[in-house]
Amino acid sequence: MMISIRQRKEIKTTEVSEHFPVQEENVKLENKVPSGCTSRRLWKIVSFTVGGTVALCMGLLTSVYLATLHENDLWFSNIKEVEREISFRTECGLYYSYYKQMLQAPTLVQGFHGLIYDNKTESMRTINLLQRMNIYQEVFLSILYRVLPIQKYLEPVYFYIYTLFGLQAIYVTALYVTSWLLSGTWLSGLLAALWYVANRIDTTRVEFTIPLRENWALPFFAIQIAAVTYFLRPNLQPLSERRTLLAIFISTFLFSLTWQFNQFMMLMQALVLFILDSLDMLPAVKATWLYGIQIASLLLVCILQFFNSMILGSLLISFNLSVLIARKLQKNLKTGSFLNRIGKLLLHLFIVLCLTLFLNNIIKKILNLRSDEHIFKFLKAKFGFGATRDFDANLYLCEEAFGLLPLNTFERLSDTLLFYAYIFVLSITVIAALIVAFHNLSDSTNQQSMGKTGKCTVDLKPETAYNLIHTILFGFLALSTMRMKYLWTSHMCVFASFGLCSPEIWELLLKSVHLYNPKRIYIMRYSVPILILLYLCYKFWPGMMDELSELREFYDPDTVELMNWIKSNTPRKAVFAGSMQLLAGVKLCTGRTLTNHPHYEDNSLRERTRAVYQIYAKRSPEEVHALLRSFGTDYVILEDSICYERRHHRGCRLRDLLDVANGHTMDGPGENDPDLKPADHPRFCEEIKRNLPSYVAHFTRVFQNKTFHVYKLSRNK
Repeated sequence: MMISIRQRKEIKTTEVSEHFPVQEENVKLENKVPSGCTSRRLWKIVSFTVGGTVALCMGLLTSVYLATLHENDLWFSNIKEVEREISFRTECGLYYSYYKQMLQAPTLVQGFHGLIYDNKTESMRTINLLQRMNIYQEVFLSILYRVLPIQKYLEPVYFYIYTLFGLQAIYVTALYVTSWLLSGTWLSGLLAALWYVANRIDTTRVEFTIPLRENWALPFFAIQIAAVTYFLRPNLQPLSERRTLLAIFISTFLFSLTWQFNQFMMLMQALVLFILDSLDMLPAVKATWLYGIQIASLLLVCILQFFNSMILGSLLISFNLSVLIARKLQKNLKTGSFLNRIGKLLLHLFIVLCLTLFLNNIIKKILNLRSDEHIFKFLKAKFGFGATRDFDANLYLCEEAFGLLPLNTFERLSDTLLFYAYIFVLSITVIAALIVAFHNLSDSTNQQSMGKTGKCTVDLKPETAYNLIHTILFGFLALSTMRMKYLWTSHMCVFASFGLCSPEIWELLLKSVHLYNPKRIYIMRYSVPILILLYLCYKFWPGMMDELSELREFYDPDTVELMNWIKSNTPRKAVFAGSMQLLAGVKLCTGRTLTNHPHYEDNSLRERTRAVYQIYAKRSPEEVHALLRSFGTDYVILEDSICYERRHHRGCRLRDLLDVANGHTMDGPGENDPDLKPADHPRFCEEIKRNLPSYVAHFTRVFQNKTFHVYKLSRNK
């Protein structure tokens, strides 16, 4: 029926006049509504305040707990300075030495100059430490310590370790917030934090490896995950979205700046985004923003690290660029029938893979990049793509930290009920994700249009889907490489606690067993976490109190004696050779020049380390002397614990790795490869102790104790 504009106005006026009495009634009702709205708003404010306070308290308590364990284990406040420094073992000591070096520099400018033009970390070579290593955090802390008026009240070492324990407070708080965001209740965050503490052995190692790069980086990574979780929420206000993107960028940048393995962790994260984007489980625009932030963060770090070629040649940059290019090439990826879309996805995956490998190879050839080749050799051998005799790859393969995750890890995680809860939540969310993914792929209409033909009865929020794929991929990484378990176990606490407090998870479960009831959901999501919290407090509180009351003391007299002897009896410019781990301590405690060190991310350094390690191989004294003198070595330190190593099994002892790499048969009972031949010379580290003329001509013993033997090299050719 056609009506005129005048008629339409008259009808509208009539409707308004007819419904005016109702409007008066609505005005009366509105006078009552604000009280309900106000009470709900007040409840939200109270809940947010209480939850935020609990989050901060849990973070601070965890920080104090870990700091106390460190103090009790070493009696850190009462031991000598040299003992404190020795306690920063292996690469930890190397990193801390640059903090100490910056503090000892007459001015900040001279300190920077010493790091950029360093000739003490690698003898006969000047290197840029800010380019080679992730030590900006040490630089920043040294500047803060020199600027702030705290020198009279706090020793430099305490300022350093307290900062790292303070970061643990931020770490736990970020885990708490992520779980809270996912579940909608801060009770979930409390459970995640308690699980983190109860599973301390498997969630952190900060109390005995304080300066390790991951202890700096993981708190920022946790902040980034929390920010990404919030960013993936639908219907965010533009201002909130921009602020969240800024938080993601800053946390991603800081994470990348503080850990040399950042590119591999973020590659896993990029794979999470790629999977979810391909299955239409998160908005493509948001995935694009996150790809861009990753690239921008790495490029900014690359600039700060004086255009570190290893960053430019990372798989992450090649992969992200490939995804963005492939998306432009396949604009109709999310349309068509089920089989059609599967075919498009497979083609999309193939294009991305080929583009990634192509771009990565081109970049590496242009930059002549070989810094990370040892990692790919290690991965190739680890996953069974052929045995290798490569010394560097086998050095990683034989390290327990790079082996498979031990089964007793799951026993410990089960004692706290974490593993059971995790598997329970993971099973439900995986089933829900498969249903949603199948529905998305089966929908023949354009997923980005408004008119969908049907609605899936199972729903999975984008932020939940992101954390699900995140925990699965990082779980596979942890299972294959034990050192990476700390990424997984901490997120396991978040994911398990979220699921137990999530109304969506309990709704899916109760509906599947035909017991759905809103009251039952409410009861389950609060009663189960509270019961677990009570269980954790009952079972683990006494043990934690015992840990805090147990007092020990650092004791390593042989290493202390060695460091004191070096400081008192060798020239300041003397060059020392030895194992990577020990030399890091020599650099920190004595400031002497090194031939090699534990930061293994440079090809020329790896070659130098293999040459220095011939002191534990079957080589003649003339060969060893020539190799060491080629690096300007004045003193060499031999360790009985390496020469007569029993820690590893046959084939994984350092001397075995050297023998195989040199083509020599290994010592002891057991089989050797048929092409390996007996060496022409005895083992150097054993034979030199006999003081035979051929050895005495090149090496003079100047120090000896139960653990170490120091020899001075003669300068004759």
